[in-house]
Amino acid sequence: MKVEVPVGATAAPSHSWVVDFVLLAAIWGSSFLFTRMATVEFGPLPTAGLRVAIAATSLSPMLWLRGLVPVLRRNWRAIFVVGLLNSAIPFACFAFALLAITTGLSAILNATVPLFGAVVAWLWLKDRPAPSRVLGLVIGFAGVAMLAWDQATFKPDASGIAPGWAVLACLLATACYAVAASATKRYLGGLPALVTAAGSQIAATAALALPTLWFWPARLPSVHAWLGLVMVGVACTGIAYVLYFRLIEQAGPARALAVTFVVPVFAMIYGTAFLAESVTGWMLFCGGVIVCGTALSTGLLSLRRRMAS
Repeated sequence: MKVEVPVGATAAPSHSWVVDFVLLAAIWGSSFLFTRMATVEFGPLPTAGLRVAIAATSLSPMLWLRGLVPVLRRNWRAIFVVGLLNSAIPFACFAFALLAITTGLSAILNATVPLFGAVVAWLWLKDRPAPSRVLGLVIGFAGVAMLAWDQATFKPDASGIAPGWAVLACLLATACYAVAASATKRYLGGLPALVTAAGSQIAATAALALPTLWFWPARLPSVHAWLGLVMVGVACTGIAYVLYFRLIEQAGPARALAVTFVVPVFAMIYGTAFLAESVTGWMLFCGGVIVCGTALSTGLLSLRRRMAS
């Protein structure tokens, strides 16, 4: 998962960012598969706790080598809050949800992050959207409602978790991502990206330490589960953060934000190939509605430009 950024900065003219874009979408798409591999044996809270701990371990040496530890100390309060909202809570929510719903559905719901981000920026930062963006919000949330309605049963399934609760957990996670994005913009603007990335993982590790120990599984997880956990921690969190912030620098925030739309494609491919998950026509339709609404609400797609052309 992942941080939302404001739209509007100019992009670099070079197209070297395309490789990073595709690679980041592929890595983040795999995070749902690897989280699923881990959470079925570790449980949601230990999975989230170890994920951020592994990411913090991989990013902290870079922070120290670049002499950025003092910057982290000066801003630790705001970074701690961002770590809770951008990592600790969302990672636990998605780990919980993946016990009951497919990786593809989770990834489609994750694509609503820019929708919630536009709402939070509107209400908190007074970033009032244009009429076309308001229309995009309506369309996007209509797609979410249609997708959620299809999973609206609150009767537990074979996993012991009702799909409805899993969907709500995903939406809570995306709402947290959105609040974290506005908080980052307001309180952590101008900080080196590595400070925010590493610091938020350290903060999330501290927040989840006790829950991880308390809910530690009685039975030692298998090598398969550990592999999923290491991959989601190192690749999907640590390396992905570096790629994401580099993409912002090279291609601009608008193109970096668009990676959210490609992630579900990879997630559904991985889920179908490795977990034998089915992708329904209704999921694809609702996903298309959400993507169109999100593109409008974030300004990536403009009705005015379309009509003018």
